[in-house]
Amino acid sequence: MKTVRWAGIALLFFLAVSAIIGSIPMIANPGGEPWHMPQMLLQHSPFLSYLVPGIILLIANGLLAASALWMALAQIPRYSRWMSLQGFVLFGWLVVECLILRFVLWPHYLYGAVAIALIIAGIVLWRAENRKSLIANGEPFGDGI
Repeated sequence: MKTVRWAGIALLFFLAVSAIIGSIPMIANPGGEPWHMPQMLLQHSPFLSYLVPGIILLIANGLLAASALWMALAQIPRYSRWMSLQGFVLFGWLVVECLILRFVLWPHYLYGAVAIALIIAGIVLWRAENRKSLIANGEPFGDGI
């Protein structure tokens, strides 16, 4: 389980850092100039600039990932649920982004793999955590026998 936990930690770190780095220019300069993102990418979206998407990116994939990362490093009980939650949030972000943009690029596949890996790692860690608590309570098979 150590390997799964550290893989999840590495993925959360990657996501938190890249989302924060990606969101700051979007918020600071909502016209899209720092990343050379033309305004026409927003033509099928409800947004007039990159400000709101930048704020959502910062909160949903930057700060949430940083919080989940802190919980995983500190081994806060149930951190595995937050790890999976972050994977689902990231996957949802990607689906909505691709629908709005109406195309898919290689980073979507990369971050999609990160999302799926976070979901799986969180589930694996959650099951291991539940197994330990069942054994600690004298229920080695988890069925109350």
